[in-house]
Amino acid sequence: MTVDVHVPLSHRVPDLGALELLLAVARHGSLGRAARDIGVTQPAASSRIRSMERQLGLALLDRSPRGSRLTDAGALVTDWARRVVEAAEAFDAGTQALRDRRDSRLRIAASMTIAEYLLPGWLMALRAERPDTAVSLLAGNSATVAGRLLAGEADLGFVEGLSAPEGLDGTVIAHDRLVVAVAPSHAWAHRRTPLTPYELAATPLVLREPGSGTRQVLDAALAAHGGLAVPLLELSSTTAVKGAAQSGAGPCVLSELAVGDELSARRLVKVPSGGMRLRRQLRAVWPAGHRPTGPARDLLSLTARETRP
Repeated sequence: MTVDVHVPLSHRVPDLGALELLLAVARHGSLGRAARDIGVTQPAASSRIRSMERQLGLALLDRSPRGSRLTDAGALVTDWARRVVEAAEAFDAGTQALRDRRDSRLRIAASMTIAEYLLPGWLMALRAERPDTAVSLLAGNSATVAGRLLAGEADLGFVEGLSAPEGLDGTVIAHDRLVVAVAPSHAWAHRRTPLTPYELAATPLVLREPGSGTRQVLDAALAAHGGLAVPLLELSSTTAVKGAAQSGAGPCVLSELAVGDELSARRLVKVPSGGMRLRRQLRAVWPAGHRPTGPARDLLSLTARETRP
């Protein structure tokens, strides 16, 4: 059986900069012209060549008033150096191509509220900075966003809730609050005393589905007060919840961001409430241990700028 044994590079192997300088001397036949070619002073170039000669234990150049000529050993080392530098250039070009391909697209997964009410502004700002980046958006509840990220189907996610989903790292980018809202015809529309947690918990509501950030926060807020009653309706989009509440089906609990227009136009009425924690954090998230890079990193930076008080 053959066993591959890794042998580390010798300390005598010069760095790429030194090899590039040697190739420049071979091209120009002059240490001074080689120094100008790579942008260093002649004394610095001379010192670097001498250092490389000591490192290799070989004389590479014959120096004379007429210029610098490669020794026989120097000619061989130059041939080998050329292959090493060409391989490094191919490596550099390949990794740049990978970065260009990565930076040409950005896949975002976002929960409904963030996708509808915050992301459009962030993406307009990103487009001004990265006009050549193609952006795709997958909208779903917070559980769906987590699944997309963990499956490698998105580069950056945005969720609402109490904490980052399992398997993801994240950072808080903004805060939001859930509000209880009803149609103007509902009895609660004229209420002056705050709604108690027990009243809300005992009332069938028009709700987002389990797995959404909104539902997660509401479940946690009412857990100590008997938990949610059997929902009147469970709907998978914020727009559908608002529509049902406006039609008079029953009270809903949604993000203040999501119902702002409806409250202003009096299509829905905000019900005062107290004694429950309905404030939540909005997070940017990504797979644990993989900090965003490229356009995902730039968008993350933009969200911090755009939401700063």
